[in-house]
Amino acid sequence: MRHLLIATVASLALAGPGLAQDVSRTHGGDTYMAGEAVADTLSATGDVFAAGSVITTSGSASGDIHAAGYDVDVSTQTGGDLYAAGSTVTISGTVGEDVTAAGFSVRSSAAAAVAGNLRFFGRNLTIEGPVTGALTAFGGKVYLNAPVSGDAWIVAKTLTFGPEARIDGALILSADDEISVPERVIPAARITREEWNTGETYRAFNRSWEGVDMPMLPTWMSLFSAFLISTIFLLLLAAIFLTLVPNRVEKMRRRVTRQPLQTFLLGVIGLSALFGMVPVTALTIIGIPFVPFALLAILVVWTLGYLLAAYGVARRIVLAFNGDEDPSFLMKLVTILLAICAVAILNFIPFVGWVVNYTLVLLGVGAMTAGLLSVFITDPDPALDVDMRERIEE
Repeated sequence: MRHLLIATVASLALAGPGLAQDVSRTHGGDTYMAGEAVADTLSATGDVFAAGSVITTSGSASGDIHAAGYDVDVSTQTGGDLYAAGSTVTISGTVGEDVTAAGFSVRSSAAAAVAGNLRFFGRNLTIEGPVTGALTAFGGKVYLNAPVSGDAWIVAKTLTFGPEARIDGALILSADDEISVPERVIPAARITREEWNTGETYRAFNRSWEGVDMPMLPTWMSLFSAFLISTIFLLLLAAIFLTLVPNRVEKMRRRVTRQPLQTFLLGVIGLSALFGMVPVTALTIIGIPFVPFALLAILVVWTLGYLLAAYGVARRIVLAFNGDEDPSFLMKLVTILLAICAVAILNFIPFVGWVVNYTLVLLGVGAMTAGLLSVFITDPDPALDVDMRERIEE
């Protein structure tokens, strides 16, 4: 559930007009932050959720910290657990419990003392902060230059030790190459070496699927479980947006029903532009590494557009039956839940269900496109008024 919250908060940085504005709010004792560049000195009494392109935090947090972005730098003194994911992750503050971090390059500085377990996953791993609990490091290149009071499990292509490296417990070591472990780090009697051949591992994984018959049709329970998980995810996503940016959601929701044709056409344009990003990005050659990000943007915008339009249409139907113009937060969530269920039922009708779903996506994307365009294209009315005034004076 924690990683699901990270993903939903991260979508705020990609959603429509939110690209140009940072979001920071405290709700239920927790702190939520999202934006292009998130930099804050925290004084949080609860948990912290941060997402963006660049994340830099300091200060203190009594609860857990969840951070996801491209470049993540956490110097906060964390009282609970720390979860971080990004291309580059740097941890420079003390952590009262466990640390779990993943990325291309992951590092804990000498000041990042961890009172619990440390779990690092990535291409280049650097551990310089002392670890009171156990160490788990899965990476291509691992550099250990810190004391580890508990056991250690290291899987690496190459492993090097700094002058401060020490393992007080047992070491389970798996590597493609033969790695020599200095006696000052850990005696040989406490080292267990396990063979780890990357190529053979992948071949064994592929062989494990041989002879496995996949079901032709999903069972009823599988369908219900998938629907339940999807519904919970969409409701959680809606709750976060309705909490952090309620005015912007209401503005886009009204556009869906008040200007449906124009919004639909804007949705066609917006979705076409997103899909066109993939081949255009690939044709530039240097943009090939960014193709996965373009595909991710399509997935995020598609999901948010579907949810926004379903909510907008459902609210319009409720208003048609003399519903409340300004319903409570709970009633908004109930409306979204009923809309999701209704659209799911329509999916069982051939062709009609697909048309309804796709139309909702285009309406939602159109509303988001209109909001995004309003950020970059100024209102022409003031200039038009000045021009008309000058003509009258002439």
